Amino acid sequence: MSWRTSLSRHLPLLRFFACVESPSSSGVISWYSSNYEELKALNPEMPLMMRTGENSFPAVTTEIDFETDDLLRYMLQTNRFRNTNGAIASDRVEAAEAYLNTDWSTIRRERWSSPGFDPQMPLVDEEHPDWREDSRIKSDLALFLELKDASDEQKKIIQSGPEKEYERAENVLIMCQRVDL
Repeated sequence: MSWRTSLSRHLPLLRFFACVESPSSSGVISWYSSNYEELKALNPEMPLMMRTGENSFPAVTTEIDFETDDLLRYMLQTNRFRNTNGAIASDRVEAAEAYLNTDWSTIRRERWSSPGFDPQMPLVDEEHPDWREDSRIKSDLALFLELKDASDEQKKIIQSGPEKEYERAENVLIMCQRVDL
């Protein structure tokens, strides 16, 4: 079957969960046992793992690397940016669209514009508390600071929605990785 051969091109791994004593897990165990050899032969580098445990709920999971851009596209496509009265939150929609149009390659390049200084190094504010006021660094990193501050402000607006709308949308995408059986 073609989907079996292309499995490793689309998923990094598959985890199967089951309880060996539970009748509800018998389907997962049976499927895994009868298909493992063929799947492993067709996808030799792909981990196919069976995890068993007492009272485990039968499930199949994978890992999908969702990024902020994926989450924002999902929220825009499904109209998740809503105010408490149910109306579309135009401020958060605009911030999400602007964030999606951020020039990340320029930000990555401009981050290194001040020789010997990294504005995103760990503990930068503790080690160099006044770095934003240093005229040389400020001049060297002007474009970086403009773009990075704008993206930070956009993300702050995006995450400011009521009823944890951003966190709830993240959870929806995380659950896309799990199939309960």
